[in-house]
Amino acid sequence: MKGKTPSESRTTTTDMVLPSETNHLNHLFGGELLARMDRAAYITAQRHSRRIAVTASVNHVAFNNAVPVGSILSLEASVSRSFSTSMEVFIDVWTEDRISGVKTKVNEAIYTFVAVDEAGKPTGVPELIPDTDLEIERFNGALRRRQLSLVLAGKMKPTEAHELKAIFE
Repeated sequence: MKGKTPSESRTTTTDMVLPSETNHLNHLFGGELLARMDRAAYITAQRHSRRIAVTASVNHVAFNNAVPVGSILSLEASVSRSFSTSMEVFIDVWTEDRISGVKTKVNEAIYTFVAVDEAGKPTGVPELIPDTDLEIERFNGALRRRQLSLVLAGKMKPTEAHELKAIFE
């Protein structure tokens, strides 16, 4: 299976925040943002694997800034690392000032997807070949994040998490 770069599957969505998608403070519901991120991440995982992809976990979400009604909201999702059947997808969320066009990063998230065949069985995915410094940084961090998740879930012994241990040595 031929490897792919993050740019081959990157997904960008842009939309406006409507009043029906906001809370009593006129800020985007967190659940609405999670759903938008899940859809963008799914498209990215499907493009990378060319298979059905299912959300396995939401590893990290940071609601750093509120997103007001009327905001232009852009999500950029990229595969940060692939493993045998799973893919970590990093999502950056930006608002754009309607007047100046200045973009501000407001949120980010990391999702994990598993590629499955038509019978729902996990199937192999192409390796990821990072290009940029940011892609390499996220690629390297993904292995540590995966090991931490496995240790916390009891699926890996802490002594086996070599990349994670290296942080503390």
